[in-house]
Amino acid sequence: MLSLRQSRGGSNQYSPTASSNDPVLNALSKVPEVTLLFWIIKIAATTLGETAGDALSMSLNLGYIVSTGIFAIIFAIAVATQIKANSFNKWLYWGTIIATTTLGTTIADYVTRSLGIGYAGGSALLVALLGICLMTWQKTMGSIAVDSISKPKAEVFYWTTIMFSQTLGTALGDWVADSTGMGYTTSAIIFGSLLALIALAHFYTKISKTLLFWSAFVLTRPLGAVLGDFLDKPIDHGGLALSRFGASAALLVFIIVCLLVFKQRASAKAY
Repeated sequence: MLSLRQSRGGSNQYSPTASSNDPVLNALSKVPEVTLLFWIIKIAATTLGETAGDALSMSLNLGYIVSTGIFAIIFAIAVATQIKANSFNKWLYWGTIIATTTLGTTIADYVTRSLGIGYAGGSALLVALLGICLMTWQKTMGSIAVDSISKPKAEVFYWTTIMFSQTLGTALGDWVADSTGMGYTTSAIIFGSLLALIALAHFYTKISKTLLFWSAFVLTRPLGAVLGDFLDKPIDHGGLALSRFGASAALLVFIIVCLLVFKQRASAKAY
């Protein structure tokens, strides 16, 4: 999914690339254009969210409630800073994404494990909450397209939706990997294949690009969840038994290198 704004015929009449040099347009949007780099960093960030969330709640034995409280504060500060910013800042944006995915990990673990409703019940609840959030956003703002994020109210909906999607992804990943007995590698192949199908649909069908974007955005989270579990879970449980802190540090370094090496521009304002 190189770009949600690219037409099937390859035309870039209204693409972010065609408008990205306009400072006025860049100032209107504080989210990045959706390119291959976006999805690579997103998957790395969601994997980091799984390992870092587990590091706090499990390795440090802080539990889900305390860990959720800590990550909720970080999330609130990050979102407030992001909304207050006047233009797109890739470090701030991805820092906020990481905050949503770590918070989503501990919330999902608390809902599915501590509340006793299980992965299936937790996934169903979170699907409903995500759907309500998207419908409310659409009704209030008139669009849930990623390139329409230019007003504070839209940003609040955007980050709330992302937080729900990250939480859902964690529960969904655990459900497929653990409850169904498919394991981490098979689950990663399943979610990776679904993402590949969405990419094909993006280029070769007329399915709504906004629908495909949010579908891919949700599915990258369970992919990251099972990849994170594969890295740090015990060998007898199908993992590599790596240190959660070591895996988190390696993933963070990877994200930083990507942001340093590759340019990332703001998504162009929709017309």
